[in-house]
Amino acid sequence: MRKHPGVVIAHLLIRTYQLTLSSLIGRTCRHLPTCSSYMDEAIDRHGVWAGGWMGTARLCRCTPWGTSGLDVVPEQLPFGSTWYKPWRYGRWRGVNAPQFICEAVDPEDREAKTSP
Repeated sequence: MRKHPGVVIAHLLIRTYQLTLSSLIGRTCRHLPTCSSYMDEAIDRHGVWAGGWMGTARLCRCTPWGTSGLDVVPEQLPFGSTWYKPWRYGRWRGVNAPQFICEAVDPEDREAKTSP
């Protein structure tokens, strides 16, 4: 599949940052994946306009008082996001952590297993 020239240029700029400035500043990102990897994946998945806004929102959240933890790029664009409302592409608060399915344990079952 052939990529748009804007996507290729954005990937090159992000990779240049990762190899130069990021190593000088130090790796201090509070999220996983790092902010530059997040933006790279968002641009690859959703294009330069939407992915760039998603990455910008992520950079704004990655402050000393911002969020931290696991934050993945959404599979689909958020509801209500359009090219003329670019602020709706980004998640400006919280993280997009994947939902884990946990097995619920009934308290009565737990007591039955622990008592002789």
